[in-house]
Amino acid sequence: MKPQVDSNKNILYRLTTILVIIFILVSCEPFTTTTPETLPYPGSELTQTAKTSSLAVFQSKRLNPLDTPRTYIQDSCLYLINRWNRLNAKPGTVVMIVMFNEDILYNFDSIMNQLHAQGFKAINTQQFLTFMERNGKIPSRSVLIIQDNSHSANDFKRYKDYWDLWKWPVVNGWVSEPDTPESLWLENITLENEGWVDHQAQGVIPGTFLSDDSSKTVISRELKGSITVFANRYAKNPIAVIWPGGGFGQRPAEAARILGYQLGFTSNARGPVMYNWVPLADEIDPARPTYIPEGYIHDPLMTLPRYSQDQVLDAIDRVRLTGNEAAEFAKNNKAAEFEYYDTVCQPIYGRMPTP
Repeated sequence: MKPQVDSNKNILYRLTTILVIIFILVSCEPFTTTTPETLPYPGSELTQTAKTSSLAVFQSKRLNPLDTPRTYIQDSCLYLINRWNRLNAKPGTVVMIVMFNEDILYNFDSIMNQLHAQGFKAINTQQFLTFMERNGKIPSRSVLIIQDNSHSANDFKRYKDYWDLWKWPVVNGWVSEPDTPESLWLENITLENEGWVDHQAQGVIPGTFLSDDSSKTVISRELKGSITVFANRYAKNPIAVIWPGGGFGQRPAEAARILGYQLGFTSNARGPVMYNWVPLADEIDPARPTYIPEGYIHDPLMTLPRYSQDQVLDAIDRVRLTGNEAAEFAKNNKAAEFEYYDTVCQPIYGRMPTP
């Protein structure tokens, strides 16, 4: 009987070995997981397998042919949630960004009164950022007023009248010059603390023009230098950079992002802006050769357009009508956007929070 027992043991051993080898091979197979596909930018071609149509992007005939609206919210579902939240800004809410850069302001009172007559209200930088990032509620016709360069308290008296009258704040592009007189600092610190002058960074050395050819030292001096000075003097971090002299580039924009800036303003008058909608250009326009193309940077919030003071009066009506047309576009596309949400977004985010 012993030979038979040994034979059985041998067979059992071989069978056990084979089973162990099979287990090991199975265990070594790579695990596979499924992840949802990346949601497209609003208006881009969909990659989902579900049968859906792409979100349309509002196109304005009031823009220059070379200036096209760019979106920047990568998650279409969050975009739609923010767009239709009843507590947020209404679809069609438009912001006109205005820059004043002269000591003697061109048509200043006419501009302010015409803006007010057409239903615009001024906002500050934080309100603007919240709107651009999350569609935070602001007046449906808003204006962001930016006074370039450092100024004395006396120069801001003209703005104080409109603060007293309508509670309109002004953003100041402050140049953090090392030799700024102490008296000028103290005046502006007082204005900042009063709450109606919102200082934001406009570099350190006057006349600096940032570009992709600028050295790391110069870019750091102009961007990081402003942050250091603002912390020491204004007890805050600037969230916006008014590009000195209107100069910018890919490297300065990336550096600004790394340092914590969330907005950047050019000197290009491309048009107004809306939530997830910024007009930019990819090429130089011979009719406007001073406008630097921004499209290649792929960061609309760091290359925002502004109207100069001599362009505002002619543009106010176009801005107002652009907002009206965008509101009508949203109304006409609401059903399609909700259908998109139900098909693409609801499995991930649940029902649309608002009707």
